[in-house]
Amino acid sequence: MILTGCTSGGHSNQENNSAPVDSANGMQQTNSPGNSESAPGGSSLSVLGTQPSDVYYEIFVRSFYDSDGDGIGDFKGLIEKLDYLNDGNPDTDNDLGIEGIWLMPINPSPSYHGYDVTDYRAIHPDYGTMEDFKEFLDEAHKRGIKVIMDLVVNHTSKEHPWFLEAAADKNSPYRDWYIWAEDQNRKTGGSSAAGSGSPWHTARGDHYMGIFWEGMPDLNFDNPEVRQEMKEIGQFWLDLGLDGFRLDAAKHIYEDLITDKGQETTDKNVSWWQEFRSSMLEVNPDAYLVGEVWDPSPALIANYLNSALDSGFNFGLAETILSAAKQEKDNNIAFTLERTYKLFEEKSRGQFVDATFLTNHDMNRVMTQLEGNADHAKMAAGLMLTLPGNPFIYYGEEIGMTGAKPDESIREPMQWHAGGTGTGQTTWEPVQFNTGKPGTSVEEQLQEPDSLLSHYRKLIALRNVSSALKDGSVKEFDSGHDGVIAYLRQNDQESVLVLHNLTGKEQTLLLEADEEQVFSKIAGTTREGVELSGNQLVIPGYTTTVLQ
Repeated sequence: MILTGCTSGGHSNQENNSAPVDSANGMQQTNSPGNSESAPGGSSLSVLGTQPSDVYYEIFVRSFYDSDGDGIGDFKGLIEKLDYLNDGNPDTDNDLGIEGIWLMPINPSPSYHGYDVTDYRAIHPDYGTMEDFKEFLDEAHKRGIKVIMDLVVNHTSKEHPWFLEAAADKNSPYRDWYIWAEDQNRKTGGSSAAGSGSPWHTARGDHYMGIFWEGMPDLNFDNPEVRQEMKEIGQFWLDLGLDGFRLDAAKHIYEDLITDKGQETTDKNVSWWQEFRSSMLEVNPDAYLVGEVWDPSPALIANYLNSALDSGFNFGLAETILSAAKQEKDNNIAFTLERTYKLFEEKSRGQFVDATFLTNHDMNRVMTQLEGNADHAKMAAGLMLTLPGNPFIYYGEEIGMTGAKPDESIREPMQWHAGGTGTGQTTWEPVQFNTGKPGTSVEEQLQEPDSLLSHYRKLIALRNVSSALKDGSVKEFDSGHDGVIAYLRQNDQESVLVLHNLTGKEQTLLLEADEEQVFSKIAGTTREGVELSGNQLVIPGYTTTVLQ
């Protein structure tokens, strides 16, 4: 069937084939598709190239919910808010409906963010105890929520006992765990591949590699003891019940300098992650590994899907989605993804899952990038949550939290209460962007049917009951209108047509009959006013609609 756009107009007077549904409740429950082979991370792909998926939620524990009044989020607080994320009951509609959690670093660290670790087998005391973490893990699993955590293996803190000993004693067994210019006859020059200036820093007159910052000395992965230690650390957390890892700086294991960029260095990185993956699967055959390969090139990301990672975050797609929403214009997302996924399938032998997102803890927040336009934020969410792969929602994104660099300002406390104060509210960081303006909290948005939070809930609920939206492949579809993005999602069980009216104006589209595929039912929509009458579809402004 072909869609052709018409000028905006009033609703048709013809009787609808199906009344529009303002939630997912109108869509019939379906099961996951049959699979032809098992994929890494417990996923599996059908003959149609589908990607079984879960909706993940990225949490900075420090900013989330405070259980003891010290102003810092903790695991007991996170347990209190699990029902907000997913109450474990698919018959209720008062939770967000996520199926996975990504925890930003939870290990002890001298920094607020935790990306410079001092003990890889412990919990940051600000967040509670190991017993608190285990209780959180149990409670999450009871609700059907998978949990992955940040694992930062590229570097440690300069306050880690390994580095302190390595810097103090050249004969220490830990000396070769790090990269020293004097020991390896390397010149202390060049520019960091991470874009932070010189990668060399001094300690007791010698120079060590730290491509992100002097407080984060890089580990030497040419040392087999380092590789073994990191594999054992991963196994330690999987043994505790963790479901996988978000792997920080995944392409920088060997990519130290700008001059390192190239296939040879990429191959060395991939080889390490293949080794790491094999070790993780010994403990948990379903372990999920998603890597931070911060690069817009699908060709580069594809390398890491070769028996190494299940997913690489799709930074290019994030930019494309936000651009489409902001410009209110179709930019051929599905056309690009079809070709990207063909490459991913070739490199991974059909065993990959995309990791989609809008922003994360290193980027200016969605609502700030979209200049406070809630309608644009809703359309960006609609695109992300109806495309293939595991979507990752950054905490507070669902209520339109704002924030721009520096990093502390994009990691501000989660806004639970009207006015910005109340039980459980974290206060570790003075709020600059999220200042308790009316309508910007969870408390307020829960009461508003048209809020951004309600919008996210509708989309996730719709995704969770549609096997095609949850697991299906994507195929480009010409809407006939440059302000409407359309694409097919399909698997072995069903096919649905997704349409996003990115504009503020109602659009009328004509559906030309196709004997092979006819969509005659409105399965779900984010706003009332969608009408499907014969071959005519009327879709209001800023609306996502799914047809069966």
